[in-house]
Amino acid sequence: MDKRLEVNRDNWDERTLSHATSDFYDVESFKKGRITLTDIERKEVGDVSGKTLLHLQCHFGLDTMSWSRLGAKATGVDFSDTAIGLARALNEELGLDVRFISSSIYDLPDVLEEQFDIVFTSYGVLNWLPDISKWAEVVSNYLKPGGMFYIVEFHPFAAVFEASEAGDMVPTYRYFHHELFFGGGNPSYAGKEIIETPTYQWQHSLSDIVCSLIDAGLRIEFLHEFPFTCYQAHPVMERGEDGWWRLPRQNESFPRMFSIRMTK
Repeated sequence: MDKRLEVNRDNWDERTLSHATSDFYDVESFKKGRITLTDIERKEVGDVSGKTLLHLQCHFGLDTMSWSRLGAKATGVDFSDTAIGLARALNEELGLDVRFISSSIYDLPDVLEEQFDIVFTSYGVLNWLPDISKWAEVVSNYLKPGGMFYIVEFHPFAAVFEASEAGDMVPTYRYFHHELFFGGGNPSYAGKEIIETPTYQWQHSLSDIVCSLIDAGLRIEFLHEFPFTCYQAHPVMERGEDGWWRLPRQNESFPRMFSIRMTK
């Protein structure tokens, strides 16, 4: 494995222990039957009853198991052994029929050979991948002819900005492809607990994402953009009655998330 991905794997092993007890993930309500998928992905993916579904970068599997609850024959993949171990334990505890595989995206063809009706991934996944073209090839490899790929993700344009104390969005990072290194000692998006391990992350433009998938043999059905996000990305953001987070002013100035559906 790429040494940078090994560093990130250590980070996600540490995050999993924190996330498992966080209010953000609320595992206890999931155990009682909550579906963790939002209305966006449930509507845009559609009915999954009886379909095989591969969930890439599934963390500890709440969304994967939610797809199973909705009728899919689901498989979840993540490179964190800690996350996959927790996913398997929850799956067994709840009596669900989900398969979980511990592997990086790039190494997955070495351990999984079948194809699926749906390949799914969501929220904070692409910034952990150094090679977006190779990722797209893996996605295409696991789709049956006529199969659907779906992603809902944070918009790369939003990643350019940091919020000032006054609430203004200040351009801080480059938009086009580059690598970032963040030292340890930062809080997770899922709470205030400090994660000590560092991370490598990568910025990919929207055109790089779309074109890599097209080059891998997929045909685009739609690309949607949204002016809100699923977590408090900046301290000034406020949560609406619909559960989505928005800026208190100038919220419509740029997109926060996007979704893409494509077919093979």
